[in-house]
Amino acid sequence: MTDGVHVRLMLTRGVKATPYQDPRVTAGPATVVIIAEHKEPRPATVNEGITLYTTHVRRAAPDVLDPKLNAHSKLNDITACIQAYTAGADEALMLDPHGFVATCNSTNFFIVAGPADAPEVLTSDGRYCLAGITRANVLEICRANRIPARETTFSLTDVYAASEAFVTGTFAGVVPVRSVDGRTIGDGRRGPVVERLEGLYGELVEADVAARVPP
Repeated sequence: MTDGVHVRLMLTRGVKATPYQDPRVTAGPATVVIIAEHKEPRPATVNEGITLYTTHVRRAAPDVLDPKLNAHSKLNDITACIQAYTAGADEALMLDPHGFVATCNSTNFFIVAGPADAPEVLTSDGRYCLAGITRANVLEICRANRIPARETTFSLTDVYAASEAFVTGTFAGVVPVRSVDGRTIGDGRRGPVVERLEGLYGELVEADVAARVPP
């Protein structure tokens, strides 16, 4: 498998001597599961974008379950996902405990705000979302190419008024969002900022792959 491969890595404490949550009953070393499959994002998704639905399920507070941890305990994300696709959307948009926009159930969320001649990329302040690698790469791409970008708090009103929106993830990279809660974002098509970021991210991935040496 050398091209078009999606790899998922999962890690648990290992096999237990008895079915009980106490880590002290773990009977051996950690269990590592690596799933590799030929899988590529659909062109329509990358070009036409996805739809989001804001769910009532909030991101957990750090004293309940640290939302920065990429753990197997994803009940709230799964519940949000179910609510979103039941409403006819592709993915859920989730708010933080204070009502600000946090993240999607499986991707990180961005908007493009400001006038057309001075757009600014905004994403959540990071307290209630995973520290996504693609998210960090997009912010670095913005800095390297003098595209104004900030991690900050913003509301659904800001989302509805945005000229563009997009999500980031390991699998599909940068994907435009064409509507949120039935409201069209911008003109409902991939905007110039998202298109530019898609291209810059593709260049970043190609350069990273080219620089790697097979073992």
